Amino acid sequence: MIMESCNAFAQRMTAGHDHLAYELYLQLGDCRISVHSNSEQLSGMLRHYFKPVLMQPGCHPDAVAHWDIEIIAIECPPLDLDVEFVDWKREPGKSGRKDSFFDLSDGRLIRKVRTGMVFLISDQTQIAAGPCVTNDNQVINFINAQYMSWLQQRDWLICHASGLVYNEAALAIAGFSGGGKSTLMLHTLENPAIRFLTNDRLFVRESNGQVEAAGIPKLPRINPGTIVNNPRLQPMLSAEHIDRLLALPKQTLWNLEEKYDVFIEQVYGDNRIAQQAPLRALLILSWDPNSTQPMTVSRVDLRQRRDLLPAVMKSPGPFYRDANGHYYQENVLPEAGYLKVFANIIVYEATGGVDFAALSEICQHEILS
Repeated sequence: MIMESCNAFAQRMTAGHDHLAYELYLQLGDCRISVHSNSEQLSGMLRHYFKPVLMQPGCHPDAVAHWDIEIIAIECPPLDLDVEFVDWKREPGKSGRKDSFFDLSDGRLIRKVRTGMVFLISDQTQIAAGPCVTNDNQVINFINAQYMSWLQQRDWLICHASGLVYNEAALAIAGFSGGGKSTLMLHTLENPAIRFLTNDRLFVRESNGQVEAAGIPKLPRINPGTIVNNPRLQPMLSAEHIDRLLALPKQTLWNLEEKYDVFIEQVYGDNRIAQQAPLRALLILSWDPNSTQPMTVSRVDLRQRRDLLPAVMKSPGPFYRDANGHYYQENVLPEAGYLKVFANIIVYEATGGVDFAALSEICQHEILS
């Protein structure tokens, strides 16, 4: 059996959509990304979302000699590519079918199980095809996934953490799923001197004896429990909706999954986003909303507390390919690499009951001061 190449699938995914009139260009640190689409609506949505990292008007795209990443996004009905996709094994603690994949001789196809969106990745071709407008968040994630591969190919290590920057130094906030890292980050952004770095994917790399932290342009996606307890965010919901949410039991509200994007500069003001900074400390949230104990923060050594590593480590996922063109196959994470990077970084653990206001004050006046 002769396996079809990426080029053959690229032709099938773009058939009938030769006119890609809508485009945008992103500048992420040293990485330049071009995105071309057949959909004016999708291009407008992406332009609005990625506004903080759009290439500056003074830099004309025609003057760019080389694009690090080139992406095509095709708005069309779900495609049937007649291949037998294999379900991607999810990380511990995650359930349900989400992604499936099919490896080609020179690339990989990925299909979103619930939406039917299909993605093609290779050294040369990156294509998203399907109902993109309806599933614009998956297109956004696809664009970010290509940038994340670009970072990892340059020795950056992916962490499941939020990030803030204060006085040109970064704080990473990690925690098990649903632990409140986004909520804590948004509380702390009330200080106008603090900038947003990243919401759920933080990248770290040791260079010349210093650990650098980099973020990706992915906005915080928060649940209603975060919104109703933060006056600045409450305008995102109607007063009636907030009243219904506040009537729920505390634990039910904490666990409620209903995602909303927080546009940082709309909510907190201009120039509140950073792309990279030296990493000063890592804070791991081990607290418990059901605990009656006071919230406490203490220093820990990850080499002695390896039970905390799963809160920090993150699988690169099915979209990742390394510098040699090999695609990620298993959710086996390099503990030694994380321990090495964080060996010279102060690590804190928050335990006891949940207290966002108190921990935000500790972050600002003790950890980051």
